[in-house]
Amino acid sequence: MSVPRNERLSTGRVASHLVVMLSVAVVMGVVVAGLAIPFAGVLGIGARNVADTMDNLPAELQTDPLPQKTRLVDADGNVIATLYDENRVNVPLDQISRTMVKAIVAIEDYRFYEHGALDLKGTLRALVTNQASGGVTQGGSSITQQMVKLTLISQAKTKAERKAATDDTYARKIRELRYAIAVEQNHTKDWILERYLNIAYFGDGTYGIQSAARHYFGVNAKNLDLRQSALLAGLVKNPTGYDPTNSPDRALERRNVVLDRMAELNVISRHKATKTKEQSLGLNVVPAKNGCLYSRAPFFCDYAISWLLHDPKLGKTVADRKDLLKTGGLTIHTTIDLRDQQAADTSVASHVYPTDEAIGALAMVEPGTGEVKALAQSRPMGPDQAKGQTFLNYVVPQKYGDSNGFQAGSTFKLFVLASAITDGTSLNTSINSPPEIQIPENSYQDCGDQPYASTAVWPVHNSTGFGTSSFNLYTGTQESVNTFFAQLEQRTGLCEPYQLAKSMGVELDDPASERVPSFTLGVPSVSPLEMAGAYATVAARGLHCDSRPATSIDDSSGNEIRQYQTSCEQVMPQSTADAVNDILRGVQETGFGADAGLTLPQPSAGKTGTINDNMAVWFCGYTPNLATASMIAGANRLGHMITLNGQTLANQYIVSAHGSTTAGPMWGDAMKAIAAWLPDEDFVAPDAETVNGVLAVVPSTSGMTPDQARSALEGAGFFSSDGGEVRSNEPAGTVAYTSPAGGSSSTSGSEVTIYVSNGIPPAPPPGHAGGGNNHGGGGGGHR
Repeated sequence: MSVPRNERLSTGRVASHLVVMLSVAVVMGVVVAGLAIPFAGVLGIGARNVADTMDNLPAELQTDPLPQKTRLVDADGNVIATLYDENRVNVPLDQISRTMVKAIVAIEDYRFYEHGALDLKGTLRALVTNQASGGVTQGGSSITQQMVKLTLISQAKTKAERKAATDDTYARKIRELRYAIAVEQNHTKDWILERYLNIAYFGDGTYGIQSAARHYFGVNAKNLDLRQSALLAGLVKNPTGYDPTNSPDRALERRNVVLDRMAELNVISRHKATKTKEQSLGLNVVPAKNGCLYSRAPFFCDYAISWLLHDPKLGKTVADRKDLLKTGGLTIHTTIDLRDQQAADTSVASHVYPTDEAIGALAMVEPGTGEVKALAQSRPMGPDQAKGQTFLNYVVPQKYGDSNGFQAGSTFKLFVLASAITDGTSLNTSINSPPEIQIPENSYQDCGDQPYASTAVWPVHNSTGFGTSSFNLYTGTQESVNTFFAQLEQRTGLCEPYQLAKSMGVELDDPASERVPSFTLGVPSVSPLEMAGAYATVAARGLHCDSRPATSIDDSSGNEIRQYQTSCEQVMPQSTADAVNDILRGVQETGFGADAGLTLPQPSAGKTGTINDNMAVWFCGYTPNLATASMIAGANRLGHMITLNGQTLANQYIVSAHGSTTAGPMWGDAMKAIAAWLPDEDFVAPDAETVNGVLAVVPSTSGMTPDQARSALEGAGFFSSDGGEVRSNEPAGTVAYTSPAGGSSSTSGSEVTIYVSNGIPPAPPPGHAGGGNNHGGGGGGHR
């Protein structure tokens, strides 16, 4: 760039500002004492001392990577959230418009490509010109010096370092000059200008030219035109004072100064400068969205960040990991499916309003991969409690979202059911299940083959109006019979279902309160994500894959630095999972789910859950390729659990809340919205042996004591139950007969009912004289 004629200083102008120049010379004498400018002595600072100070400084400026914003994207690269300490995206110089480059050089350091680290001529000229005009119209420091200062400020970690980087002292100026000399010696002019344009602050929370271009104009840096370039070039001098969003008049005035300067330097014509000055600022401000609050999926974003902060490979400490996420310019490839997320958000929002005294939550997990596809809840993210907003994530485990979770009710019957099937209980096994039963808690086997340590008696009752009846694994599950499962759990013991639940992704960590007889009724508190992961396990034929929100991370250059592969383990036999799926299909396709209209075009299965006093209701349902857990829990403004009965949810009055009729429709609306994209895959049918079991001969026990009979039946692979006293020719207090009868065949693991004689012979059939044993050898069936 040529020097404008009006800047070729005359002797008169220089003389008229001799005082100004002398002051400048004093400063320059200090910083370049070794260059034979002898003004250091004016302030009593020896040239040798200054030179020694220069020599003691590091010979090279360490230029750390600039903080950049991190992006979370879906599988198609759509941005769902950005995180940053400084809103910056680095770009190479060739991706910045030449007009922008010319504008910044013109206003900040027009001889940048001609001088070294220090432009003595330009500095003196700028100060004289500024003094003459009564204001600051030209920059004094070279671009290299400005870049050094900005680098030192950016890299200052402590209060003392920040003070040293900003103090208005000669020591700072010396240090900056020494670094500037080193930078000029070790880097090209283009490298320096590129870093300068990427490190500079452009106001309104925006760092670097690319973010500034996107923020103020909605364009990329390479597409900046003259009007836009002049505005941005003018901001770096005083980003706050010239911020066009707060001070448009001052910003316009400053932009026009840049345009005039470009014309003076013959970078653009005077005519073009004049025409451009007639235009408005032309802003198209795109608000910066920092953090999950502004995400398209706030609580998925929140979960993903929390999950990554638990990864030690991203940093030694949580603080280190957080710093990397906010400054590393990473691209985090997440597992979210925005179609699933939209369906989940829409369904939850339509069933539970933010200010309802309830929380609706829904989680979607892909079987066979553990990929979390969607997380939604009724209370939006935010600080305004009056609007129902919160920062608690109710959808995920406590360590990721700070919510304590909710009891899951009968959805936990899954773990006892699967344990029983794995143990060999056939699906046709029947258990006599009255409306209410009293069970000694120490009749349950705990871990270590020890009885459960309690002398209490557990009163179990059914929530539905069933009379005394026998249920098998199909009907007992589909009708969700509590007394059936309480007895089935006696067969499995407490340890096996508890450990199975943990292996299926349920985060249980307090056996004293969780591994209890009522475990099968879902007393532990869990999150929808945990339950979606558990049901995804049976959907994947017993293959559990840990839930994960991310698949990989790229650095700011696009290089993959971390990969999150599936972490899967076969936690139950495929035959067990096939059997569970067959049973739960009945819940969904012919039972509660069908009654509530929850069937899908694809084969599906599910289980309801309702806790005491109807304070929380669940529906966990799935297809072979997507598992979704839906939960609605009563919670008042203080966060205390309350019943859902009698509440109004989304303007609908709830007389009595249930899993199938309250949580189920929220599940159904979400799943139906995405059914068109779900593959039409079917479950694998269970094998005949799992359904029917292995036949075994029931031993004959007539005449034995009940204890002897129970021992004989258990030895043959059967369970026993007490059928009460009956009339019989057998001695009182001994076994009269069993059902099925001794000598007959029945499924191993099934229940055999023992009937004890009261010692009174049975009455003879009408028209038949004489007595006798009506049960033929004591083993016949009960009439």
